[in-house]
Amino acid sequence: MMPTTRSFEITGLFDKESDCHKLLYAPVSHPWTYRETVVYNVTFEGDAGALEAFVGRVLVDPISQAMQDGSGSAFPAAAFVLEYGMKGGALDLEKETILNYYRALTEPGFSIQKLVLRRRVYVFGEGADSAPFVKDVCNPAIHTWEVKQQAAA
Repeated sequence: MMPTTRSFEITGLFDKESDCHKLLYAPVSHPWTYRETVVYNVTFEGDAGALEAFVGRVLVDPISQAMQDGSGSAFPAAAFVLEYGMKGGALDLEKETILNYYRALTEPGFSIQKLVLRRRVYVFGEGADSAPFVKDVCNPAIHTWEVKQQAAA
């Protein structure tokens, strides 16, 4: 059986767009806003339904969060998306905790081959520039990142 990769994006149900100055060290003269999500990319073998149930049960708070397919964009109106995560050799405590929980299961119905956690920062506003976000959010010593431009609506 060939491994398959699924991507799950977790959004906050009560989160709203926030002022970008919460993320940036230097003020910008634009009224840009942002929203953050978490994406779990899981390469696995076995029952896809069992994996989805695991993610929904372990990684999603059913009161305050929603899960969706992470291969698309949760917020298509964003000017761009900054997606970042830990480098392969960096200690990622959240990832290790998830994997330890998975390993403790007696019969999960799937086997995790690889787990990659990424944070997405969706930035809204005309002319939004990714440069200050990359500089202030991403640490080149521990993070990898990618800026994804949204398709014009």
